[in-house]
Amino acid sequence: MAKPLVIVESPAKAKTIGAFLGSDFLVESSIGHIRDLPKSAAEIPQEVKKEPWARLGVDVEHEFKPLYVVPSSKREQVNKLKKLLSSASELYLATDEDREGESIAWHLFEVLKPKVPVKRMVFHEITESAIEFAIQHPREVDTDLVNAQEARRILDRLYGYEVSPVLWKKVMQGLSAGRVQSVFTRIVVERERERIKFVSASWWDISAQLLTEGNQKFPASLAKINDIKVADGSSFNSSGAISAEAQLELLDEETAVLLSEVLKKGQFEVSGIEERPYKRSPAAPFITSTLQQEAGRKLRFSAQRTMQIAQRLYEQGHITYMRTDSTNLSEVALGEIRRKIADCFGGQSLPKQPRLYVKKVKNAQEAHEAIRPAGDRFREPTELARKLTPDEAKLYELIYKRTMASQMADALGKTVKVRIKSVLSGDAGRFPGGSMAEFSASGTVITSPGFLQIYKEGTDSEEDSEETMLPQLREGDRLTPEEINPTGHQTKPPARYTEASLVKKVEELGVGRPSTYASMLQTIQDRGYVWKKGTALVPTFLAFAAVSLLEKYFTKLVDYSFTASMENDLDAIANGEEDMLPWLQKFYFGEANGTNDPDAASVQDAQTIGLKNLIADRLAMIDAREINSIPIGQDTSGRTITARVGRYGPYLECGEQRVSISEDLPPDELTVEKAVELLEAIPEERFLGTDPETKCDVMLKKGRFGPYVQLVDSEDPAKSKAASLLSYMSSAEITLDDAIKLLSLPRLVGKDPETGIEIWAKSGRYGPYIQRENDSRSLESEESIFSISLPEALDLLAKPKERRSAKASSPAVEVGTDPVTGKKILLKTGRFGPYVTDGEVNASLRRGDDPLSLTMERAAELLAERKATLAAQGDIKKKTGAKKAPAKKSATKAAAKRTAVKKAPAKSTAAKKSATKAAAKSTAVKKAPAKKSATL
Repeated sequence: MAKPLVIVESPAKAKTIGAFLGSDFLVESSIGHIRDLPKSAAEIPQEVKKEPWARLGVDVEHEFKPLYVVPSSKREQVNKLKKLLSSASELYLATDEDREGESIAWHLFEVLKPKVPVKRMVFHEITESAIEFAIQHPREVDTDLVNAQEARRILDRLYGYEVSPVLWKKVMQGLSAGRVQSVFTRIVVERERERIKFVSASWWDISAQLLTEGNQKFPASLAKINDIKVADGSSFNSSGAISAEAQLELLDEETAVLLSEVLKKGQFEVSGIEERPYKRSPAAPFITSTLQQEAGRKLRFSAQRTMQIAQRLYEQGHITYMRTDSTNLSEVALGEIRRKIADCFGGQSLPKQPRLYVKKVKNAQEAHEAIRPAGDRFREPTELARKLTPDEAKLYELIYKRTMASQMADALGKTVKVRIKSVLSGDAGRFPGGSMAEFSASGTVITSPGFLQIYKEGTDSEEDSEETMLPQLREGDRLTPEEINPTGHQTKPPARYTEASLVKKVEELGVGRPSTYASMLQTIQDRGYVWKKGTALVPTFLAFAAVSLLEKYFTKLVDYSFTASMENDLDAIANGEEDMLPWLQKFYFGEANGTNDPDAASVQDAQTIGLKNLIADRLAMIDAREINSIPIGQDTSGRTITARVGRYGPYLECGEQRVSISEDLPPDELTVEKAVELLEAIPEERFLGTDPETKCDVMLKKGRFGPYVQLVDSEDPAKSKAASLLSYMSSAEITLDDAIKLLSLPRLVGKDPETGIEIWAKSGRYGPYIQRENDSRSLESEESIFSISLPEALDLLAKPKERRSAKASSPAVEVGTDPVTGKKILLKTGRFGPYVTDGEVNASLRRGDDPLSLTMERAAELLAERKATLAAQGDIKKKTGAKKAPAKKSATKAAAKRTAVKKAPAKSTAAKKSATKAAAKSTAVKKAPAKKSATL
C-alpha cells in the first residue's frame, strides 16, 4: 500500500520525526539544498557557457532568471527521492519554516515534479504533539518567502561575483566580497583604526579600606578634593586629553603618594548617605543572536559552535527552532513555565501576569517563537544530562534557565551611596593642610532575588563587578583608615570585538539576518580578513586594504544604513509588499534617470547608478599601490615607513628596505617604534667569499622568508643561484663552505647499480629526503643530505615507505586532562603544524594560538569545536559515503516556471491512526504565481 512521503533537510531530523510517525509514513532527508546557482565553471552547462551572463549564473538581461543546477554531489540523493516519490500516496514538504526552509521546499517541488498531492508541513519544535498537529494542519507554500529568499540569493551572487574580481585585480587573487561579509569586516577594521589612533593617558587614584567602630571593613575611593572631582579613566578622550572646560583634579604619581601619606594620619567621617530602590528585570528568552552572544560569554562557544549544538538539540526534539528573532512564548509554554516557577521557587517569585517582550531589533519576524525547551513539559537539565554530550547539556541548561528566568519576578533591593570626608592634617603637594578630601563607597543589597535565583545575564564588559555589601552606616560615624593605596593607571583603547559583541553590534545596525551571523563570522576568518587573539577578533592588513578600497570607491556598498535598508527591502518582498524583479533591476542596472558620471558616483546612491555601472566606472580609477599601502609614520631621520599588502602577504617598506610583517602582529601594535625595530633587524648583506669553481661572489642576504645565500654572477644574472639556510644553520655563523654546500643542492648521491637511475639528496617542503625517479624516502636529519652514501641510500630505498604522520617531528607535550571527558590532551606537531589531540580527535591550532603558552581551557575549546564540526558532518558522510553516480554530461535546460504547487484533491480514505500521529488531513497547496528560471 502506498504511503505518504515526508521530506526534511537532515538525516537526524528525519530519524526523530520518523520515530513519531511510525511505519505508516516514509521519512527521508534532502541533505540540505538539492539545487543552487552554479558554484564553478564546471557546473555551468555547455549550451549557456558562451552567454555573457553565464559566469554570474543569473541571466540579468532576461528578468534576472537564475540558472539552477543540481550539483553532482546531490544527484544520487535526488534520484533516491524520486524513486521513493514514485510509489508514495502524497508528499509532505517538512523543511524548516523560515525563508531558507521555504526555498528548499520549493526547489524540491520543482525538481521532483510530483504527480501526487503535495502539502507544506511546518512546525517549530520536533515533539510528538507538534508533528501530529503539523500533519493535520498543512499549509500552502509561501511564495512570498520563496521570492524573498531567491532575491537574497541573486543579490548576494551579483554582489559577490561583480565586486570580488575588483579585489582580485587590485588587492590579491582569491579574495571575496559580500553584501554582509564586507560590512562585518569593515566594523572590525574600524575598531582597529580607533585603537591605532588612540593615545593613552596616565592618571592616579587613591583607594582606601576603612574600618567602622564595630570593626567592619569596606572599600572606598577618592572622589573629590575641595569639591572638585578627581579625574579617572572616563575623563579622557581618545586623544589622551581632558576637555579644557572640565573642572577636574588630575593626580600624578608624586601628588597621589604625598596625599596618601597625609590621609593615613587623618580622621574619616560619614558625611552623607543616599539610598535608592533597586530593581532589575529579567532578560527576554533567547533569540538566535542573543543565544550566540550569551553562549560566547558564559560558555566560551563560538557562534558557529553554538548553532551546530543548537541544531542537534532541535533535531533531537529538545528545544524549539533555533533560527528565530521573536521573543514570543506560546500559551502552552507560558503555562508550563509558571507552573515550574511556582513549584520550585514559590508564588513570591511569580509575577501576577506573564511577561510579554517586545522585540527591539530591526526586521524582527514575530510569527515564530523564542528558543525554549521543547514540548508542553520542560525536561530538567539533570533529566537530559546522560542523553546529551557535555556541550549539548551546557547549552540546553543555558536555554532552560534563561527561559525560566524570563517569566520570574524582578530582583528587588536597595542601592546605597556613602560620602566620606577627611580634612588634610598637613600639606600634600599642591593641596595645603585643611583641604577637604571626599571618598565615596557604594553597594547594593538584594532583598528579593526574583529571577537571580536561577539566572544572571552575562556582559561584554571586562569590569563587571559583583555587588558590594556595605556595613550599616549612619551620618556622622567615625571611620579609621586601615589601608590607603595610591594606584597608577593608563587609559585603555576601545576593546576589540569578540564574536558576541560583534553579533550585538550588527544586530543593532540591522545588518544581515541572525541566522547568517555564525556563517559570516566563520567566513571572515576563513577568508583571511580576521583572526582570533584569545576571543578578540583582530583584522589583518589584508582586511585593511580590502575595506579601504570598498570605502573609497564603493562607499554605499559597505555603508551600514544602506546595507540595513536592503534587509528592509527584502523583508518587504517577503511580506508581499514589494516586487522582486523591479528591485533587482534598480540595484543592478540603476534607475532610468541615474547618471553614469564617475565623479557623481561617490555621492550618488548605489541603487541610482546601479552596481554594474558603478563597477565599470570605478575600476580604472583604483590605484592598487595606494589602496594596498597603510602609512605607519616616519623614523628619526624623516624617512617614511609604510606597511603594504603584497602578493605573498604584508610587509614593511622604508626606502629600499623591506621586511615581512608577521601574521600574528595586530595592526594596532605596529607602531613607528616597532616598525623601526623590525627594519633594523634586517642584517646587511655579507660577503662570504668567492666560489673557487665559478669565481663568483657568494653573499649572505635576508629575504622576506628568512636568510639565504646567493651565488652572484654579475656577467650573467640569469645564472645566479640562491638557497635558503637549513634549520640548524645560523646566519651569524655560516661560512663560505656552508654556503657552497647549500648552493650545490640537490646533491647527486650516485646511480643505482641495477638500473642506472640517479639518486639525489634534496631539501624539500617537508624536510630532507632522497629520490630515485618517483620513489622517495625521508632522511632523519638535514645534515644527512650532505653525508648519506650510495649504499646507505640504496638500503633506505629498499625499506617500505613510512607514513609521514607515523613519524613524530617533535615529542608530544601533555597539556592536561579534559575536565569533561577525563582524557589526556596532548600537543603535537604534524605535517601541517601544531595540533592538540585527545587520542580520538585532532584539532589544529589557530592563528594567534601560541604552542608555548597554550592553556588547558583553550585546548579543550579547540577539540570541542572540532568535535561539533565532525558531528554536524557525520550524518552527511553516512548519506553521501556511497560511490557517486557519474554526472550526466547532457543536461536539458527546462524553462522552469514557478508552477504552482497544485491543489491537492480531497482524499476519500483516511490515513491510518497510530499512537504517535493523527489522521493526515489532505489540504490544498495554493497555486503559486508563474516564475521563470533556468533549471537543470
